[in-house]
Amino acid sequence: MKNNTTTLNWFEYYIGHCFQTGWREMWNNFKMWRDLISGNYEGYALLKEDDAYQECYEWFWASINLDETLPKEFLEHLLEMCDRIDRGEDELIPFEDVDQLFEDLHNDEDT
Repeated sequence: MKNNTTTLNWFEYYIGHCFQTGWREMWNNFKMWRDLISGNYEGYALLKEDDAYQECYEWFWASINLDETLPKEFLEHLLEMCDRIDRGEDELIPFEDVDQLFEDLHNDEDT
């Protein structure tokens, strides 16, 4: 049985996630459009040889397609995972252990 802290009702999902995510994405799109129109695109070039205007132009058009709204079931799954960790049912693996594992795998491939 699911805990109430791990279940989102539809109001929480739509207002707390979908609505806020949608407005944030529209605001980000507006800022890129503003930078493109006003010529404020020098921050978009990461490398010296990058064309700042072209980078801003491509980011603007790519960002229109971005949708960071996550499914309700996925968010509830994340909440459930956090709840299990808080209750001590699941154990977290420290990043240092994971990093060491990758280093060991990389060293094994080199030899």
